[in-house]
Amino acid sequence: MDLYETIQNLYAEKERLERVIASLEALLGIGKEEGPKLRGAKRGRKSMSAKEREEVSARMKKYWERRRNRKGESAT
Repeated sequence: MDLYETIQNLYAEKERLERVIASLEALLGIGKEEGPKLRGAKRGRKSMSAKEREEVSARMKKYWERRRNRKGESAT
């Protein structure tokens, strides 16, 4: 067996081992084949723009005003 043939055999073995490792990692859910993880939706509350906050504020002011008026009507 010459040196060139030995190197070729080692490269073939290396490729076989890399395939086996990749398949085992895939079974475990780890590995490089996934690629970079994409950022999904953030957890928690969504931030609001200034315009959205103003709209919510106006809507809630109307809500509480109606609620106070109803409460005052039922008390008399």
